Amino acid sequence: MTTDLLGRSALVSGASRGIGKAVAAELLSRGANVLITARKPGPLEEAAEELRALGHRGQVVALAGNSGDAESRAAAVDRVIAEFGSLDILINNTGINPVFGALMDADLDAVRKIFDVNVVAALGYLQAAYRAWMRDHGGAVVNVASVAGIRSTGVIGAYGASKAALIRLTEELAWQLGPTIRVNAVAPGVVKTKFADALYSADEEKAASIYPMKRLGSPEDVARLIVFLASPEADWITGETVRVDGGLLATGGL
Repeated sequence: MTTDLLGRSALVSGASRGIGKAVAAELLSRGANVLITARKPGPLEEAAEELRALGHRGQVVALAGNSGDAESRAAAVDRVIAEFGSLDILINNTGINPVFGALMDADLDAVRKIFDVNVVAALGYLQAAYRAWMRDHGGAVVNVASVAGIRSTGVIGAYGASKAALIRLTEELAWQLGPTIRVNAVAPGVVKTKFADALYSADEEKAASIYPMKRLGSPEDVARLIVFLASPEADWITGETVRVDGGLLATGGL
């Protein structure tokens, strides 16, 4: 039986498209109220309108902001509490990957930016949520990592290293914040989003051929797992990183 999330409020970062938008839709479908945030106001508001048009029970509010900026994170946390009266669920979905290829050729400023957005911003969001609500009321946090954080790829090494750090951070936070705050992560394989376009668009059939399921993931595949981990159905799960990868890592390759 699917647990109703009526009366709960969530903040989803990186939610103007892809996995973040799908997570917002899944939360709304189960009755939660959701604040979505992303860097660009135009696409974010378009996403909010599309989510409202679905006619779900939950309400959606959009607030543009840069996840790498402390003031933007604080504003998002304050807004969701002001709008809905609580912040029960935090989904750290924002991620960037401007560095491809050999790490010996990588621009170190770009690498620092990857870690700042993919790791430090996730911790920053949780710090803000903790101080404003979760310290006194508890909550559930899900960080969006990657299979590249579990196994080396050779082509997106800096991104993978940042996601490995996020996985380790998830474990540490679960240890420090239990029992009232649960912290988990998901590790998707290649999902058909604009973010991952360079990894499959040249030959999607070939990209999917290495997966036992013989297809790439959809944002909804990942969203359903994220919302499960954020729901009371997962009340005894914390510190976990759950793969949602069509069996990719079961093959021993990546």
